[in-house]
Parts: sequence; C-alpha cells; structure tokens
Amino acid sequence: MWNVNHSWDTNFAFSFLSMEIEIKVPSFGESINEVTLSKWLKKDGDLVQQDEIICEIESEKATNEMPAEKGGKLKIVAAEGSVLKIGDIMCTIDTSAEVPSEESKAPAKEEKEETKKGDAEVEDQKKRMEKIKPPEKEVAVKKENAKETYSRNVPSPAADKLIRETGAEVENGSGKDGRITKADVLSALKNKTALKKDFSREERREKMSSLRKTVSKHLVAAKNTTAMLTTFNEVDMKSIMDIRTKHKDSFKDKFGVNLGFMSFFAKACSYALQEWKSVNAFIDGDEIIYHDYCDISIAVSTPKGLVVPVIKNAESLSFAEIEAKVADLAKRGRDNKLSLEEMSGGTFTITNGGVFGSLMSTPIINVPQSAILGMHKVEDRPVAKEGVIVIRPMMYVALSYDHRIIDGRESVSFLVRVKELLEHPEQLLIGSDPIKEMLSL
Repeated sequence: MWNVNHSWDTNFAFSFLSMEIEIKVPSFGESINEVTLSKWLKKDGDLVQQDEIICEIESEKATNEMPAEKGGKLKIVAAEGSVLKIGDIMCTIDTSAEVPSEESKAPAKEEKEETKKGDAEVEDQKKRMEKIKPPEKEVAVKKENAKETYSRNVPSPAADKLIRETGAEVENGSGKDGRITKADVLSALKNKTALKKDFSREERREKMSSLRKTVSKHLVAAKNTTAMLTTFNEVDMKSIMDIRTKHKDSFKDKFGVNLGFMSFFAKACSYALQEWKSVNAFIDGDEIIYHDYCDISIAVSTPKGLVVPVIKNAESLSFAEIEAKVADLAKRGRDNKLSLEEMSGGTFTITNGGVFGSLMSTPIINVPQSAILGMHKVEDRPVAKEGVIVIRPMMYVALSYDHRIIDGRESVSFLVRVKELLEHPEQLLIGSDPIKEMLSL
C-alpha cells in the first residue's frame, strides 16, 4: 500500500504521468566543477534513440559525447556555448513519444534502393539503344564540326609553358580554330589581378574554449613557477633511419603499425630517466618525489588545443607496443575521444615540433613535471666525421628543465645519454642480433 505522506511517492507518480526525464551534466572528475556545452548534435523536438549521441560537452581537459539515456522526444534546455555546473539540466526527453526503431526504417530504405536500381536499368537500356542506331543528323553535325573543334581551347607551346608557370585559367582561346595563345594567358592574368579585392580589415571575437583556457593557465603557471632553462644538442639520425628503411615493411607486417621515431625516443628517454633520477622527479612543496617508473606524456596537437596523453611504464614496453599506443592516443586525441585517466599523470614529456617543420625551439615544461624533450625536423647537413665532412640527416633536440631540481650537469648528461642511445640504437637491447632483437623480429 502506498504511503501518501511520503513526498517521494508523489514525485514518482508525477514523473510516471509526465514520462519526462531530465538529462544532467555528469561528473568528469574531482577537479572539474564546470563544463561548456559546445555543440548540440540533435535539434529541439527531434526524436532520439536510446544511447544515440545528442551533444558534445567540453571540459578543461577533453571533449565528451553525451548519449540519450532513453528514447523519446528531445527538449533542449541549455543553449550551445552555455557554461554549466555539474548536475545542471541540459535537456529533457519525453519518453512517451513513439520513436521508430531502426528495423522499421530498413524496408523503406530497401524499397528506395530497388526503385533506384530499376531506374538505373531503364537508363542503361536507353543508352544501349542510342549506341545501336545513332541519329544520322547528329553524325553529320559531328563530322562537319570536327575540324572546327579539334584545336579549340588547346594552348600553343608558349601559352602552355606560361599556364604551367603561373597557374592561369583561360576559358576561350582567340587564336586560329579557337586555340589558346600567349596573349590570351597574359590577358587572363591581368584580369585576375584587376579582380583582386582589397585586404580585409574585419575582425571577430570568439569565446575561448575550456580546453584553451586551461592550456593558457597551465603554460603561464609553468613559466611563472619554474626556473626553466633549455639545453640543446644534435643527433645523427642515420642509424635510426637505416633501421627503419631495412625493417619497416616486416615490422608493419608483423605488428600492424608503422615504425616511427617516437618509439626510439621513448625507449632512449626511458633508459636515460632511470640513470638521471632528478629529470624524472617532481617538486612537491619542500619535498622531491622520485619515480622508479617512466610514464611518458606525448604532446598531441588537436583542433581544440594541445593535449598530452600518457604512455604508462614506457620502460617496460616493446617498440611495437609503444608505436601502437602512440598511434591510438594521437588518433583519439584528434577525435576528442581521450579519457581523463589517459591524460592524467606523466613523469616526463616528449613533444615533436618537427612534424610541423620546426628546426629548433624551447619547449615549455608540463608542470608538475620537471623536464620536457623537444624533437625537431630532420635535415641533411654537412658534419665532420673522423676528420671528413659528410652529409648526414641531423636533428636538433632540446631539453627544457626546472633548474630548482635539475642541475646543469644532470640536464646536459641526460641529453648526451639520449643522443648516444639514438646514434647507437644497438645499445637499447643486447642479443645475438641486437637490431632484430630490439625490434622483436
């Protein structure tokens, strides 16, 4: 028997009659108090299936897709761009509305495809009939105009050279039989210049995303709270590039991932971090936290900002496992699919500005970490080897570090050790065939 004195009984009865549920902002972690509703993927009044993605929510660390808890009619409460607290109502769903199932849509789709297929067959039959007996009048016209159209809009040698050099577009030639002349190309270039608009002086304002604001605060805090210095060195990449050239196909066939530079750098850093403990440590108040493991953060540039997913225990992973982790984390980072756990922690960071063409830079420390390694563009340069000048593929590497915890000797020695391991990759593993053993081939 129902107890009418209990308020929850009344609320339950009201909810049962209204058949409307509220979709609220879920918790995304202890440190996150508010989020931005960045985009509605469904419109107000749309019928949605259960578990269908209805909107995107952006926190200070990631973008998350929100599914419908039940099927029904959607009613939007919070507008796009709204900053919401955890527990705020985003929308409601009227579950009493009848939502067509996916199965009911299938017959209509099949019927449409059948109709389309039948139309295609009729059209093919028409074309076959036209090929069997072409109209005599049309044939006569084609023969009569064959000479006229043979050279139409075909550029002369001089015009063709100018078109290739300038990228000019000429629609109609003025030469004999409609041929494109050099004068036609020059005229097109002149008209194109005349049609250019004045430079715009318009400006627009856009609200910073939660992720961009967090990145901004993080970077400013790193500059203001650390005694940051950067030391540089250069690495001869020939040995690594030779290994990749020789083994990349068999590596891809066996493991299903490409053999890139990141696995070499991650392994080299893992060994060097275990030798120089302070580079892998944090400052926490008046204490220093040392780590016996190497959780390496990989900086990934996404359309919405920089994220740094973590490869945990990189020192224990094989080259194939590291490459698979890097590829997966980078892809999901660009697709905004990373979880908070995957971006939390990290004892050391590697960033690769070389993919954008950077020759040298000073990366900013990813606090609370104490150091970050910057990779750069590989470029052929003349270098001296055993008294002889040779051309080698060289890469500048930079180590930015917090001088409060890492001394100059330790930072330079760490980077020299990384350089040594990269230039002599057989030192990374020892076996009967060091290179094949290193690649697990």
